[in-house]
Formats: sequence, C-alpha cells, structure tokens
Amino acid sequence: MNVSSANVTVVGRYPDSFSKAVTKNVIVVILGISINYINATLIHTFSKHQIFYMNPRYILFIHLVINDMIQVMLTIILFVISYTVYKMNVSICCIFILLTVFTTENTPLNLACMAVECYIAICLPLRHVQICTIKRTLILIGLIWTTTMISGLPDLFITLATQPLDFFHSRVFCLRGNVFPNPLIIKKRDLTYSVFLVIVWITIFYTYFKILFTAKSASKDAKKARNTILLHGFQLLLCMTTYVGPQLLAVVQQWFPKNYTDSLFAYYIVVQVLPRSVSPIIYGIRDNTFRKYLKRYLLC
Repeated sequence: MNVSSANVTVVGRYPDSFSKAVTKNVIVVILGISINYINATLIHTFSKHQIFYMNPRYILFIHLVINDMIQVMLTIILFVISYTVYKMNVSICCIFILLTVFTTENTPLNLACMAVECYIAICLPLRHVQICTIKRTLILIGLIWTTTMISGLPDLFITLATQPLDFFHSRVFCLRGNVFPNPLIIKKRDLTYSVFLVIVWITIFYTYFKILFTAKSASKDAKKARNTILLHGFQLLLCMTTYVGPQLLAVVQQWFPKNYTDSLFAYYIVVQVLPRSVSPIIYGIRDNTFRKYLKRYLLC
C-alpha cells in the first residue's frame, strides 16, 4: 500500500486553477483549526479536573485527541506545502512523513484499546479496577507508540541502506512513495497493514457483540457502551480507509478522470479530517461527565 496519510498532497501534481486552489486550502485550514480548537478545549478540560486524569478511559481518550491534533496539523501542513512550496528537502520530508505515519497508525490501535476498556467495564465490572489501572494505561499508550514506530521506522532504515547520501539532500514532492521508494517497503507495508486491519477489526467486533449481548439484559450504561463501540467502529472504518488508499484512488481515477483533483480532495476530507471530528462527539458531547465540564470552556 503505497499511500500514507500524507498521500493527500498528491493533489499538487495536478494543477488546479488559482481560485480552486485557494478555496481548497481555505477549507482545509478552517476545518483543521476548528477541529484542533475543539480538541484543545477537550485537553484543557481534561487537565483541569482530577476526575478525568485519574480515569483510564479518559486517559486513552485524551491520548487519542492529542494524537489526532498532531495528525491533523501535519496533514494540513503537507496539504498546503503541496500547493505552495511543492518540493521540499528529502530529509525534512522524511520527518513529516514518519510522524504522520505514526499518528495515523496510532488511531486504530488506540480505538481498539478503548473498545477493550469498554468491554472490561461492562462485561467484567468487578475486575475493571484491578485490570484498568493508570500505570497499565500509560504502559499501553507506550506500547501503541512502540508498535507504530516498529512498523514505520524500517522504511527509513531500508532507504538509508539502499539510497545514496545525495538522495537525502535532494528535493522531492513530499509523498511517502517518493522518500521511501524501495519496493520492499511496499511489500512490508502491505503485510503490516493487513495484520493491523485483522487484529483491530476482530477486537472491535468481539467487544461490540459481547457488550451487545450484555446490553440486552443489563443497565443503561451497557447500552450506551454498545453505541460507543459502534461510533468507534465508524471512526475506525474511516481511518482504515487509508490502508486501502491505492485501490480506492485507482477506482476514483477510473470513475472520475476529469475531476481527479476534486476526488482526491474529497478523499482527503473523508479519510483524514472527518475521523478526527468523531472523537469530540463520542466523549465531548455524548459523555455526560465530560460535557458538564466542557461547557465551561468551549465558548470562552
């Protein structure tokens, strides 16, 4: 799979008119600022109240929010660069691409962990306090980052081993396939993404159906947890569209050859921006506890 979250910058290869380019960039920047403003408010709310940072569920949530903020910021920077600077130094591009890959791959893993936490809270309530501790939650977040770094860093090592030193001083259009061009990387990425896809979706389906059966004869909290898992699944579906990006883009190019840049822009909005707007809905609006405190800061 030769397309990372940074692949949206491919729109720069197909020149838009000046007005269309400005419109797209304005839309992207406004959406990014709006999402990150809400997410920053969530982080501020979290940091001001002990009830949140002593709860593993909210710790995992706020990690997802911070991760999404970084991811949105990076993809917007790459999007704007694709229309302005166009080409950048390979070494700098490597940093942008790797950070984007890490944060993009973190999201589905974090969502899977949150689904497991919901499952434990509803289906194993007497053991929830013992299993889901603050220390274990922080270790889990560390494991998420370790997993994505183990997935992404070999791209850099393979490139260092196969490309001449001059390559890292050249300037390219900042795409994952341009800075990590070795075919072995593509095969490794296909395998890694396939494993991620299977593990995460099995986790989501298993936790959802276990909670679903519990919710039929249990409390209102169980039913709300079931709906939360459904929203996680929807968010996950959007996020994991990245993993089948090349196939989707090939279909889009075949169906809309005359409007390919517009299709790519829509792809970017749906795959990269929309999933990052779901997190505030799940906890910032639906969660009664968080909503009570969030109202104090959101419109300040």
